[in-house]
Amino acid sequence: MMMMNNTIIPWSTIGVVIAWYTSNIGVLLLNKYLLSNYGFRFPVFLTTCHMLVCSLFSYVIVSVTEAVPLQRVRSRSQFWRIVALGVVFCFSVVCGNVSLRYIPVSFNQAIGATTPFFTAVFAYLMTLRREGWLTYVTLLPVVAGVIIASGVSLLSYLFELKNYR
Repeated sequence: MMMMNNTIIPWSTIGVVIAWYTSNIGVLLLNKYLLSNYGFRFPVFLTTCHMLVCSLFSYVIVSVTEAVPLQRVRSRSQFWRIVALGVVFCFSVVCGNVSLRYIPVSFNQAIGATTPFFTAVFAYLMTLRREGWLTYVTLLPVVAGVIIASGVSLLSYLFELKNYR
């Protein structure tokens, strides 16, 4: 077990986070390989397979391990909100997979790292409710790092293209 702010973090939690992190990297690199190097030309089909397997595994894990309770949809309104979220998420994954055909993984991930910043900005614009100032301050180094990493990644990518021709 690990201590953090006088709270004990169970090894199972650490294991799940490590498994999620490594599987995330594996999925990203496999998608890049299939779409760019292997010549697979069907990012929507790849996303469909991804979503179906995720749904199946999620259901099995929830029903077999009972790690979290199985929840029922309570209303038609809730159902349509879940569908809307699923469509937006699926569109996001399709766009990410398509982008892997054209840009390096590092640039894709650098752009993705800006998500918390833009989420905070759009949440404010939509709800007119601000987060604490510390949230915005902690996002500034992330955005600055992304700008630096994106610039370096983009320059190296463009340099490789120039030398390739």
